[in-house]
Amino acid sequence: MPNSDGNGAAHNHGRFVHISRRRLFASFAAGAPVLLAGPALAAGWHNIDVAGDVPPLAFAMTDASTGKPVTAADFRGKLVMLYLGYTMCPDVCPLTLQNVGTILKKLGPKANDVRLLFVTVDPDRDTLPVLKRYTSVFAPQIVGLRGSADQLAQLARRYRLAYSVSPASKTHPYEVTHSSAIYVFDQDGQPRLLVPSLATTKPDLAGTADDLQRLLNESQPGWIARLSRMF
Repeated sequence: MPNSDGNGAAHNHGRFVHISRRRLFASFAAGAPVLLAGPALAAGWHNIDVAGDVPPLAFAMTDASTGKPVTAADFRGKLVMLYLGYTMCPDVCPLTLQNVGTILKKLGPKANDVRLLFVTVDPDRDTLPVLKRYTSVFAPQIVGLRGSADQLAQLARRYRLAYSVSPASKTHPYEVTHSSAIYVFDQDGQPRLLVPSLATTKPDLAGTADDLQRLLNESQPGWIARLSRMF
């Protein structure tokens, strides 16, 4: 059921739980939670291995911290976490970002090599100054991104992430829905993991931190990095 942010807006969050790789994209399209099959946690990952099943990181939006256009190329060399949300979200988004902040602290100095891209699904209300203030509360590695309706829709289609915004009317309040999943891309922009949600009652923060540390340790050039990903 949607809930309210205190401003007459209702919210409904698609909470994705552990799923098998075969059913991953079907569940995204339907927005329905399914159970995890063992192969999805291959090779000792705590989260879902999506290498080879998801397109490389690509987008064009505006960075709220600088007001300048950015693309995926601007974050090359960083481990990127991609998350859709909005600043007036009453529960899932702030909890997710708070937990990301905790994970980043666990990484120590290596946190400087990570960026979480917080892409607003509510650009009409999330202006660049609003988005900048909101993300700065949680961690310096969290970057707010704001795109046009077309840019946002293109990104969501590319990664099969669900969201919707319904303006208020006489019969229902302003309503926003979005998935709670986080994609993780390596320093080359290649897809590696899916974190189903960090807004559950008992999120695996230590496990996710371990996964990120493992990916950061792969930051070696050329064939060495490719070889390390095989084991």
